Amino acid sequence: MRVVFMGTPEFSVPVLEALVGAGHDIAAVYCQPPRPAGRGKKDRPSPVQARAGSLGLPVRHPVSLKAPEEQAAFAALEADVAVVVAYGLLLPGPVLEAPVFGCLNIHASLLPRWRGAAPIHRAIMAGDAETGICIMQMEAGLDTGPVLMRRATPIGTAETTGDLHDRLSRMGAEMIVEALPDLPLPATPQLDAGVTYAAKVDKAEARVDWTWPAETVARHINGLSPFPGAWCEMGGERVKLLRARALPGHGAPGQVLAGLRIACGSGVVEVVQAQRQGKRVMQAGEFLRGFCLPERVD
Repeated sequence: MRVVFMGTPEFSVPVLEALVGAGHDIAAVYCQPPRPAGRGKKDRPSPVQARAGSLGLPVRHPVSLKAPEEQAAFAALEADVAVVVAYGLLLPGPVLEAPVFGCLNIHASLLPRWRGAAPIHRAIMAGDAETGICIMQMEAGLDTGPVLMRRATPIGTAETTGDLHDRLSRMGAEMIVEALPDLPLPATPQLDAGVTYAAKVDKAEARVDWTWPAETVARHINGLSPFPGAWCEMGGERVKLLRARALPGHGAPGQVLAGLRIACGSGVVEVVQAQRQGKRVMQAGEFLRGFCLPERVD
């Protein structure tokens, strides 16, 4: 099929690679414009732009698709379908309607649960037992369109957002390759019941509250790993906590017990991976060899 691909971050890259590998004609790749990054704050292309360039694909990165000339340029591609995954820009009506089969979004949740920007983070932080991928026919609302294909997967008890991100990215790539040859697929409208919204993660919510139950703290740590990274203060130093599990036990909230185990409002959290400022991520044993733990953390 003649496909327009629209995506920006690392999550989108396996989908682009799968479409190319399946032999589809990629008419154009749309992504967000390069952004300043690194110490020099030089413009850096997104992961999708970098991969598309290495594959020899034409890349477009408009700031907006609202202008009539941008919409006309999109329509001129005469695509059979647009595949959209974590693109990051609003698609106006003329763009949604231009391809023969419209625009299909690969969304990392079991819709209508976790519509919005951060479905993977929020599923882990909420303690969901499962999540998955939905391929959705896009419409004007935020992730409100009918679902064409849906596949669930369990969330591991110690799985981080980084772990689940990679699994769901591969799942989405497999599913879209299965879906395209069978278009048009039957569309199942989303139910009104069970709608939740996955708000964008704010760095201000990353600090750990040790008065929470251990299960909540562990989900908070795993759900914010690797970015932005949950954190606490240990002896006046900010330390990121990047993988954890809840255990039985007791103590005053924030009290440091044996190893890298910290008491919570109820239960105990064992920190499995941590990172000091300016240092690399370490397993708990290595972290403890180079750090003198205080009696409590904040």
